[in-house]
Amino acid sequence: MVSTAPEQVATASDPDRPVTSYRTDLVTVLLGTWFTIGLMVDAWAHNNVPELETFFTPWHAVFYWGFIVTAGWILWTCRAAFRGGRLPDLRAMPAGYPAAVLAIGGFALAGLGDMLWHVVFGVEQTIDILFSPTHLGLVTAMMIIVTTPLRTAWARRTDPATGLLGLLPAVLSIALGATLVLLFLQYANALVYTPGRIMMALTNLDERLSSDMATSILVTNLVLILPILTLARRWALPPGSVTVVYAVIGALCAAITGFGNLELIGGLLVAGVLTDLAVLWLRPSPGSRGALWAVAALAGLFTWSVYLAIGFLFTPPLVDPSGSITAQALPELYTGIPVVQALAGLLVAVVLAASARPAAATERQ
Repeated sequence: MVSTAPEQVATASDPDRPVTSYRTDLVTVLLGTWFTIGLMVDAWAHNNVPELETFFTPWHAVFYWGFIVTAGWILWTCRAAFRGGRLPDLRAMPAGYPAAVLAIGGFALAGLGDMLWHVVFGVEQTIDILFSPTHLGLVTAMMIIVTTPLRTAWARRTDPATGLLGLLPAVLSIALGATLVLLFLQYANALVYTPGRIMMALTNLDERLSSDMATSILVTNLVLILPILTLARRWALPPGSVTVVYAVIGALCAAITGFGNLELIGGLLVAGVLTDLAVLWLRPSPGSRGALWAVAALAGLFTWSVYLAIGFLFTPPLVDPSGSITAQALPELYTGIPVVQALAGLLVAVVLAASARPAAATERQ
């Protein structure tokens, strides 16, 4: 059972800094989820609503109200640092929260700049939306805000209760962070493909499409695997973590496409469950590098094998108007893509594990 009472333990980095309770961090990450959902809804509008030419939209309202409520909660959590009428004392803020307080100010400035940018230059609806300076400022500040519970959990001397429930604020937090990364990598996001487009890319019809999909799969694979490996470098990874991360990222990809790729999102959840079964079997943790490597490789293998299977199952044979099959499948792509992603996951895991030290060893030093 997870306690929601205030925690009276010190952080590993600073014994004098206050620490938030599990309940506080859970509220923070749930409000951060609202905040992120607002961004998903706004991304959907930019991708699916034609002639969107105003800053003042219902989608922006959901997004910015999510920011206001999340910011209000964080400032209330850090209220002790603002007493006395002087500049806030960052050391009086709970571990992980000072960066969030600074990011709130940065987000507000970027939001004001975004409104002025839209007034002067209009509303972006193509790839330029991902490179707007004000949008980059917003997502950078937002990343710092939504990952606050991850930083607080990372800083504690004592780990939370075992199991997914005990680590849920950190897991949701890093999932939200990965979602923001993938949102701004839409041009290399393999999860927004349709099954038909996947099948076309696996044939000899369009070599450029094949290359684009292979590149997108590699980028997306890294975004999916890195949060899992990050958690496993600090804690014994609880089963269910992969499915939670995949579900949060999948929700973003469904919103971007107007829910036109639900087959792929269903396949992503299946891959998450398969990977969690591997986690349950191998039990990766900071002290078990071999298990960490195996889970990273299996995550890539499972995820992209299911991905290609979904493309095959939900796409009829590619034919021309006369009814004859016009495309030749390339077996090297079918068989090689999941293997390449498994090797990529293994490589990243080896690099990360090489710089990781078990928490217990760190405490003794």
